Amino acid sequence: MAPRKLKTPDTAPLPPLSLPLPVPVVDHGETALPDANFEIELELLLEAIFRKYQHDFRHYARASVRRRLQQALHDLGFATLSQLQDRMLRDPALFARMLQYLTVQVSEMFRDPSYFRAIREHVVPVLQTYPSINVWVAGCSSGEELWSLAILFEEEGLAERTVFYATDINPDALAIARAGVYDAGRLRAFGANYLAAGGRRSLSDYYHAAYGKAKFSAGLIRQSVFADHSLATDSVFQEAQLISCRNVLIYFDRALQDRAIGLFHDALARRGFLGLGSKESLHFSAHAGDFEPLVPRERLYRKL
Repeated sequence: MAPRKLKTPDTAPLPPLSLPLPVPVVDHGETALPDANFEIELELLLEAIFRKYQHDFRHYARASVRRRLQQALHDLGFATLSQLQDRMLRDPALFARMLQYLTVQVSEMFRDPSYFRAIREHVVPVLQTYPSINVWVAGCSSGEELWSLAILFEEEGLAERTVFYATDINPDALAIARAGVYDAGRLRAFGANYLAAGGRRSLSDYYHAAYGKAKFSAGLIRQSVFADHSLATDSVFQEAQLISCRNVLIYFDRALQDRAIGLFHDALARRGFLGLGSKESLHFSAHAGDFEPLVPRERLYRKL
């Protein structure tokens, strides 16, 4: 089942990029001052990625992109971004490797347990009145958030009527999310998060472990769609009653944050729910007036 693009969100085009001034960069405890050439090459590289591969990182938070590209240069053995760009334009496999640097893949099961407890207490009672439910996990990375919500919905009796839409721009991360296979040691460590989030059993009841790996039961996501989707360039593809996009917007600049929140507003059903990360907020967004805080401390909002 492929995602269906319903409409283009009513969001303004992103403004032209401006060349940032060089600033100190802290990376693994070392301070570096990128020269003017590095900043010019960075702009050209991001533009080249967009034009060649249609992935738009031009409005990602510049300090984060800078650090990641410096790490890529070190790891991949290139002296300059221009050298990296020249090779990458001719080698799609190298771009696939670069995606691992440019996308964020730090996640865990039931991260910030109080967020999931708030969903149980404030969102689930409303969703239980719906005959069918769509949940969009935007920027799902390797799927820990998706599987956490799937377990919660299973315990609340909502799994049978729920379709989960998991999207990301990193195909390797999507493949991991779809497979639901993780290091068994990591999952055992997440058991405390699960219980703190209101879990009613043991996290190990939901996966089978063997040879150091653990695979979640496919029955947890009976209906699911995994799709390559960019919050920077793509449009709305399905109406949802709940959108969870946590710890993604912090890597965007303000213009891209507003675009993404506009997408979420257009995708949400009437009075739908939006969950953001603990360091994210709608407070300064152009769309702040389109939502009301539901559980402010957990960054849970409801569409007006």
